[in-house]
Amino acid sequence: MWSILPVGGRLRTVLLVLVAAGLLGGGAFAAGVLGVPSVAGVENSFGPVDENTTVVETDLTVSNPNPIGVSLGGVTVDYDVLLNDVSLANGSKEGVAVGAGNSTLGFTTAADNERIPPWWVSHVRNGEETTVTVDTSVTSETVGRTVDPPNVTRQIETDLLSQFNSTETRPIDADQPLVSDPVLYVNETSARWGEVTESRTAMELTFVVYNPKPYPIAVSELGYDVTMNDVAVGEGATESEYVVPPKSTATVEATAYIRNERLDDWWVTHLERNQVTDLRIDFSARLDLAETTVSVPLDPLTYTTTIETDIFGTKPTDGAGSGDGDGAGDRDGSADADASDGEASDDTDSETATGPPADGETQTSTTAPTETETDAGGGTTTETPTAEPTTTDGGLIEL
Repeated sequence: MWSILPVGGRLRTVLLVLVAAGLLGGGAFAAGVLGVPSVAGVENSFGPVDENTTVVETDLTVSNPNPIGVSLGGVTVDYDVLLNDVSLANGSKEGVAVGAGNSTLGFTTAADNERIPPWWVSHVRNGEETTVTVDTSVTSETVGRTVDPPNVTRQIETDLLSQFNSTETRPIDADQPLVSDPVLYVNETSARWGEVTESRTAMELTFVVYNPKPYPIAVSELGYDVTMNDVAVGEGATESEYVVPPKSTATVEATAYIRNERLDDWWVTHLERNQVTDLRIDFSARLDLAETTVSVPLDPLTYTTTIETDIFGTKPTDGAGSGDGDGAGDRDGSADADASDGEASDDTDSETATGPPADGETQTSTTAPTETETDAGGGTTTETPTAEPTTTDGGLIEL
């Protein structure tokens, strides 16, 4: 049979329970009767970004194994977001009260964009790979214990340069009076990352060039402009001169530099475009052609590639790109809005000129382009015209 206590008796009972809980709470934690809260999950996303800061929004789920909420003595939650050990954002929240079960705590941190260049250096040095690490801990002041759950990690990979490696032959036109085009052919290009310092990132570029003329051509300067989402991140010119002998090939090497201090400006555009970046490298050359020197834009060598990232794995899927972290490029010198596979556009016929004529004569033997037609049945037929020799007067004008 239930007994009914007077109102005053019930109040005294509640007060006694609260006092007992306050006095024994620490002892209960220490004795293992109550558990210490731990981190059950963490999710990060990017918020607003401006020229100086990037907002990182963190939802951290704390698991309280106790049947009652924990606020005795307070709970402190610490977190750190690292990109290859470069701290992007960190924060701490003290006096956290969590209910029974899981509670989601929201954090907002303004990360300094000046952290982007050091991360870039680590990313390139690490073979274009980044480990995103979220390091969290929960401290209960009641028992003086800290719980460090396993770090949450995510791998990010990019590929900015591999599409520059090509064996496609591209003619170079001087587009000058008294000079017949093409003046050179670029038969091969390749690229790799060079020395990476705190201030700049080197790209080592190689061009295999063929000279179809009966006189040597000097490449006295090779210029470049590098942009990422239209942000100028590098420009310059080589200081070495290369001479391509007549009817012969030569290898031209150049080093292009990305200025790391400009990457925080690029980072803003990368986030504004849903973590999508268009890299573009434009080239130009100064050529010494017998009795004249010309500056030539190397449009056929223009390199573009698109890179996507999903650093936290939480970016919106309805924005630009797919967030798979793969890069793709083309080298046709123009943007192809319809291309989705990232391969080079091949809508322009190219000539193949790989060396001097076999008989060693002064005639220039140029192979005509290969023409491909599609028949009515959906198949393809290929017709390769024979090479026709062209006589030369040995001067600038070929007849």
